[in-house]
Order: sequence, then structure tokens, then C-alpha cells
Amino acid sequence: MSLPALSAITELFKPVTWFPPMWAFACGVVASGVSLDGRWLLAAVGIALAGPFVCATSQAVNDWFDRHVDAINEPHRPIPSGRMPGRWGLYIAVLWTLVSLLVAVPLGPWGFGAAALGLLLAGAYSAPPLRLKQNGWWGNAACGFSYEGIAWATGAAVMAGGSLPEARSLTFAVLYSIGTHGIMTLNDFKSVEGDRRMGIRSLPVQLGEQRAGLAACWTMALAQVGVIALLMAWDLPLHALAILALLGGQLLMMKRFLADVRGRALWYSGFGVPLFVAGMMVSAFALRVSTGGAA
Repeated sequence: MSLPALSAITELFKPVTWFPPMWAFACGVVASGVSLDGRWLLAAVGIALAGPFVCATSQAVNDWFDRHVDAINEPHRPIPSGRMPGRWGLYIAVLWTLVSLLVAVPLGPWGFGAAALGLLLAGAYSAPPLRLKQNGWWGNAACGFSYEGIAWATGAAVMAGGSLPEARSLTFAVLYSIGTHGIMTLNDFKSVEGDRRMGIRSLPVQLGEQRAGLAACWTMALAQVGVIALLMAWDLPLHALAILALLGGQLLMMKRFLADVRGRALWYSGFGVPLFVAGMMVSAFALRVSTGGAA
């Protein structure tokens, strides 16, 4: 049996997708208010686990179970193009699942449990019988909570020695997970034709492209409005104003995106989404300051 090239394996893991969960874990670390003194290695392992291990595994699992859809939407991907021969895509997904669980062991029960949950959600999203991605509402929710909420909460819990993160941190983790539902919808515009032919009910397929674009924008914006309102209620007005400014920039770009949702979905992902994730870190530092941690 021929072996896949290292370049094909790297492409299977989609490194560009690792950033969101790594960033969310780092936000949880910051929000915990715990000093990094003596905990740098723990934080680094957690960030690596969120990206090159758990997220990479989820991408491999998704590519294997999406190989027929990718043959229509993205025939250049490693599996449909033949650069990932035979069942190597499946073998790599199984192997990296086991490796991810081993890497999670030093992070204690919270880290290991979060890794296991993230891997289970990856399977539920892509694989039968659940295959949550068959419905954009459920599939995008699973990705949002896995990429942002679980990663944020895990970063905060690991830094706190396994204690349950404070309610405010968990609330932000939930709000940003909801906002990420909209971000995941942006990713669906590139595969509308294949999804429609293969019976995958992404939001652009279910709602139509224009309404799906509106739903994505409202979801992202309202989640941040919730964050701003909470920061004001918690007497953190400067951080609230910073996120309001970031949201203002997004609203201007959303107007341009909505004029051509399919044509500009990738553009908005590249320019608007970074403002959303910047607000995540602002929120994390707000919690750090309010708990007496260093700004």
C-alpha cells in the first residue's frame, strides 16, 4: 500500500483551522486571573492540544466522512484527489485521536475530559449516525461550542488547578460559542452546490444564501452585544467600549458582506472575524483585571 506524503497529511489536518480553539484556550488562561509563573508549560500543552491535536483530528475525521462531498466542492483535497490513498485518511484520524488523548493526560481530569468531549463532538459532527453537519443549526452549534466554549473553559479550569471556572468566565465562553455559530455559517458558503446535491442542510441551503448571511451577522453581533452589556453591568466600561469599537468595525464590513454573501464570505472571514476574536481577548483581560490579575 502506498503511503501518503507528509504534505498531504499536513493538508488533511488544515493548520489554518487550528487558530480559533488555540486562541479560545489562551483566552481562558487569561480570564482565569492565575499567574503563569510555573504554569507556562501547562498552558503551552493546552494550547497545542486545542490546535494541532484535537482540532487537527476533527479535520481529519471530517475529511474522511466528507470525501464524497469534497469530490464535488473541493476535488483538490487530499482524499478525493488521491494524494491520501486507500483508507489512510481514516487511519490517521484514529491514530491522532489516540495521540490527542495521551497529550491531554498531563492536563488532569478537566483537560482530559475536555479533549475527550471535543473528540466526541468531532465524531458526532462528521460521522454517522448523528452526522450533525447534516443540519446547519446543530452542526454549527457543535463546532462553536467545541472550538470556543470548551477550549475557553478548559484553559480557565486547567490554570485554576482543575477548579470550576467562575460563572462570568463560563458566561463569556457560552456567548462567544453562540457568536461562533455565525462564523461557521460563513464557511458554508463555499460548498453550497455540493451540500445541496448531497443533502447537507447547511444554513445557506436551508434559508437561502441571503437569509443565511443575515443570520450569521445577527448571531455574531448579538453575542457581542451581550458581552458589552455584561461588562457594563460589571463596571468594566473601558473594556466594553473597546469591544463596542470592534463591533462597529464589524458592522461596517457586514454591510459590504451582505451585498454579495457568497462572493464576500471569505473576505469577511479574513477581515471581520479577526475583530470578533480580538474582542474575546479584550473580554478575557477584563475578567483578569476584575479578579485582581495583572492587566
